[in-house]
Amino acid sequence: MGFSVQHGKDAAFWLVAVLAACVLALGFPSERSVMGSLPPVAAKDLNHKRLQLPADLRAERTLALIGFERSHALGVDSWVQGLRLHQQPGIVWLRMPVLNDPGSAHHREALEAFLMARYPDRQDRARLVPVFTDRDQFVRTAGLTSTRQPHAVVLGRGGEVLARAE
Repeated sequence: MGFSVQHGKDAAFWLVAVLAACVLALGFPSERSVMGSLPPVAAKDLNHKRLQLPADLRAERTLALIGFERSHALGVDSWVQGLRLHQQPGIVWLRMPVLNDPGSAHHREALEAFLMARYPDRQDRARLVPVFTDRDQFVRTAGLTSTRQPHAVVLGRGGEVLARAE
């Protein structure tokens, strides 16, 4: 039973293949980091209920309709109407305008007052959670592409992004 050159080449090939698989498994990001996750934020809905996100997500899946500009509200509203979300009690969803933190409670309250005037219904206000934060950091953490358009994101209970669309 001698050692052949071909046997040595086969063993070297498999050794390289196993090492490459280990490097890929350990060196590349997990699915969670590829898809992103909701960054931890303190927020409140427009009924003034305080929320710690993502810890206070109450469902296995939550549809978050995320906008970054005032003009995105029209796109988000069209998703709400098109998906008939008000008539779908089995779907947990919320509107999430993500706004750069203006730096003062007075300015945040003014922005909230504007949103409250636009959404006078108590149920709509319970589903509207403005997030005052660094928008660019939010986009990076959530795995979104930009702030130029609204995003529909399905979140798991722990805040992990399970699916997203623009």
